[in-house]
Amino acid sequence: MHNNNPLQAVIFDCDGVMFDSRQANINFYNHLLARFDLPPMEPEEIDYVHMSTGSDSVKYIFRKTPHFEEAEAYRLQMDYTPFIKDMIVAPGLEDLLLKLQPEFHLAVATNRSNTIDEVLGQNGLAGLFDVVVSSLDVKNPKPHPESIFKILSFFELTPTQAIYIGDSSVDYETALAAHVCFVAYGNDQLEAPFKVHTMGEVAEVIRAFDGKRMTEDGGLI
Repeated sequence: MHNNNPLQAVIFDCDGVMFDSRQANINFYNHLLARFDLPPMEPEEIDYVHMSTGSDSVKYIFRKTPHFEEAEAYRLQMDYTPFIKDMIVAPGLEDLLLKLQPEFHLAVATNRSNTIDEVLGQNGLAGLFDVVVSSLDVKNPKPHPESIFKILSFFELTPTQAIYIGDSSVDYETALAAHVCFVAYGNDQLEAPFKVHTMGEVAEVIRAFDGKRMTEDGGLI
């Protein structure tokens, strides 16, 4: 890589950043509930599954039923392909990745589990990332910082050399715990050092980056 920027790695969350996947998640988990003749998710359940691992999501939406183990087994053998069409790729994402690829390490840290490879592959994005860390690749999924640490270790980088782009409080807490600078995508409610709404604005943050990292109280050094 030919890069004089102190930033060396750009790490993306999947859902809510690279994709508007809210409707896909709703359709997927409501399908799972319908399999057991249960009503669709409530609004707070929709918010929960958008940020959580598949297993935790199933456990939560089936918490008042005796069907968790059956539902989890069914989830793991389901074909996710029909739901990918409901995911909307963020405008400008592929162009941004292609521009960044020669100069930066690119990675994904997501709480998706067995669906992330299919999602990236179906959208032609799989080859644009150097490493993808899902909830299946760590003992402790987000908001634990293990996924970020795993990526930093893979590239042999320090926290000051990476940023994490996410959209939820779980992503913010993950970056905070890893001391990696956080970029809030499409969520002005987060107390993040940088707030963006487009991939073009992500590019601006990357160009302006000067080696900041998160402190324990959410500030920057």
